[in-house]
Amino acid sequence: MKLYLVQHGNAVTEAEDPERPLSHLGEREVRCVAARLGNAGVRVTRVWHSGKKRAVQTADLLAKKVLSGRKTEHVKGISPNDPVTDFASDADVWQEDTLVVGHLPFMSRLVSLLSLGDEEHELVRFSPGSVVCLEREGAHHWVIVWMLRPELCTDV
Repeated sequence: MKLYLVQHGNAVTEAEDPERPLSHLGEREVRCVAARLGNAGVRVTRVWHSGKKRAVQTADLLAKKVLSGRKTEHVKGISPNDPVTDFASDADVWQEDTLVVGHLPFMSRLVSLLSLGDEEHELVRFSPGSVVCLEREGAHHWVIVWMLRPELCTDV
């Protein structure tokens, strides 16, 4: 089972728009990342997001390339400062490849907890629009398979 953890794309400031949608750069970067994932054959059976506008927009753009026949879904418990332990426990029993779009510090802490068993130890450095692919190799045993950051997209 693979778990794709995504930090939402670059967003406008709260002063520009209190809902903080994706910026033009953020939208371009997420489109590029989505194309890379689609071209690499990444397919998931569900795409989840936090419900915040920038996460919804990021999830929708990614879903066009990696999710077929279903819509993205809002899930609770993945807001920036939510505890990661419940989500990690649930992920340990899933059978479906899943892509989750959320926020820092939640995403970074989740990668660290799943991979190291220690959510406080920063293992990867997300930037807006980054994707980390984790693979479960056994009960409570996850490994990082790869990471893609938007700055690696030359199309932007």
